[in-house]
Amino acid sequence: MNEQLRFPAEWETQSAILIAWPHADTDWADRLADVEETYIALVAAITRFQPVLIIVADDDLEAYADARLRSNRIDMERVRFVTAQYDDTWLRDSGPITLRRADGGFRLLDFRFTGWGGKFEASLDDQLVGVLHGQGLFANAELQSIPFALEGGGIETDGEGTLLTTWQCLHERHPDRDRASLSADMATWLAQDRVLWLDHGYLEGDDTDAHIDTLARFASPDSIVYQACDDSTDSHHAELQAMGNELAALRTTAGQPYRLFPLPWARPVIDEGRRLAASYANYLILNGAVLMPAYGDEADNAARDVLAQAYPDREIVQVPCRSLIWQNGSLHCITMQLPAGVLAA
Repeated sequence: MNEQLRFPAEWETQSAILIAWPHADTDWADRLADVEETYIALVAAITRFQPVLIIVADDDLEAYADARLRSNRIDMERVRFVTAQYDDTWLRDSGPITLRRADGGFRLLDFRFTGWGGKFEASLDDQLVGVLHGQGLFANAELQSIPFALEGGGIETDGEGTLLTTWQCLHERHPDRDRASLSADMATWLAQDRVLWLDHGYLEGDDTDAHIDTLARFASPDSIVYQACDDSTDSHHAELQAMGNELAALRTTAGQPYRLFPLPWARPVIDEGRRLAASYANYLILNGAVLMPAYGDEADNAARDVLAQAYPDREIVQVPCRSLIWQNGSLHCITMQLPAGVLAA
């Protein structure tokens, strides 16, 4: 690991959560009213525990979002707005990946965001980290632009030098690269000692080519929460079973197997003939809490119980996310945590 840099785990203390408010020029236009209700519920949940930083496209959108939040009795002392242009609201993939420097400062990594391999227009989102940095939003933070396509949802770190990712996603983005060279580059950029790869696991309706944050998440340096499928008739069963076997074969840096927490499987969610990617692994860790996506399914409470076992020192809060999976993402996908100390006053 680079001793001058460290990639903090999501469960470490945060200064805020970064989101972008949906509007009529994003892909949410057709179902804007529904998704706004999810964003209001999300902000309400976040502000119980810490601040939220909301990107808005202009002053009118800020005034509108502010009014919607106030009418829902949100603690506006914990809400801050910043103006920037964006194509869509998937901040996990277009927002900054933040490393801590040994001198107490930060390095913001600005990887290329290509709309998940050119599937969608993303030119504004690709500029977002630089725009926010240029506004003086971050304290004692240098910007490193890296001409390499990588999304925050495609990587998981344990905060101690181990990165977890999927071969499908990185191979789709960089088909001419081999695993060894990808591992070496990511370890260098992200200050990691090793990269663990999964070859199995996918969700129907997923645009990301198997982002790790829909499949498997570190809960601590020695434990992993993952999306399982116990329905042998489901099209995901074989792949997620194989992924579970891969996770069971992984070892910690101490040579021990990881403690594994399998999440229950929601019933298929079909919208206009299309299956949507309803994963419970797409949860968000806060200071003192875990926000989990709820889909109005009988498995919601069972997923909550698994997360309570994996995160015994945190409150588990359900956020309704059925509207999000219409656009093939969920709770973690629309958020990015900012480590403690990185925000300017």
